[in-house]
Amino acid sequence: MNNIIRITTLVENVSHDPRLMAEHGLAFWIETGSGNILFDTGQGKALFSNAHSLGINLEQAAAVVLSHGHYDHTGGLEKLLQTADRVKVYAHPAVFRHKIARDGAGRFYDVGMPFLDPKAFRKQAEELIRTEKASEIGHGLWVTGTIPRVTEFEDHSDDRFYIDKEGRQPDNLIDDQALFFEASRGVVVLLGCAHAGVINTLKHISQLTRHKPIYTVMGGMHLGDAAHGRIECTIGALRDFKIERLGPAHCTGGVATREFFDAFPKKCFSCPVGTVTEFEVN
Repeated sequence: MNNIIRITTLVENVSHDPRLMAEHGLAFWIETGSGNILFDTGQGKALFSNAHSLGINLEQAAAVVLSHGHYDHTGGLEKLLQTADRVKVYAHPAVFRHKIARDGAGRFYDVGMPFLDPKAFRKQAEELIRTEKASEIGHGLWVTGTIPRVTEFEDHSDDRFYIDKEGRQPDNLIDDQALFFEASRGVVVLLGCAHAGVINTLKHISQLTRHKPIYTVMGGMHLGDAAHGRIECTIGALRDFKIERLGPAHCTGGVATREFFDAFPKKCFSCPVGTVTEFEVN
């Protein structure tokens, strides 16, 4: 008998519902038959308000998975840990690094997790599970751990991110990871920002799942500043994977999103705040 995994977009850059708040960030609420998982927490401004409007009780979260350590994915974590009881946190240890970005004018600013003290973190979380390698969360869900950078066209050295305010030590965001599970029609992949590259991520998940077909990919794809050639190569690689459903969101960027919808008009879908997507699982 099949069960259902239901995914609700709790935080995203766009909202079409006046009850729901949009913010630059991402959070997915994942309901399984045996527990609820929160994948990322947005900046923290919209998470609880949107959950309340959608009738979602975040106190029922059994675990939270962090895709990486940037503020727009971790900002709601501290309040979540104060609200929910005995929450396990799945994260790469590098989420605790200082994370600095450089803007177009050459100025440096903090983009890291607002809740940085690992000792205080451990007092509030029931357990911190380090995910350098692929790790099972339970309920049929997995997190990738560190994603190998193997493609030639995906930019592995983004010169905007550093771990120091002087811009001397680049941040290669080894903490970037994705969540995935096997549904009846194929593997479903949730992306935070895909700093490691969308195709690198899918190649890694394909290996982890012994090359089972990938059915759905949704989330941030970090292509906002990507050159046209990279977007074209990404589209070609997505065709090779024969993905059935594609939900670009958050940091994918307007140009890349339009090109995805042009290339896959019957497969692309939007996932603004409030979107509910369901998957049958065996």
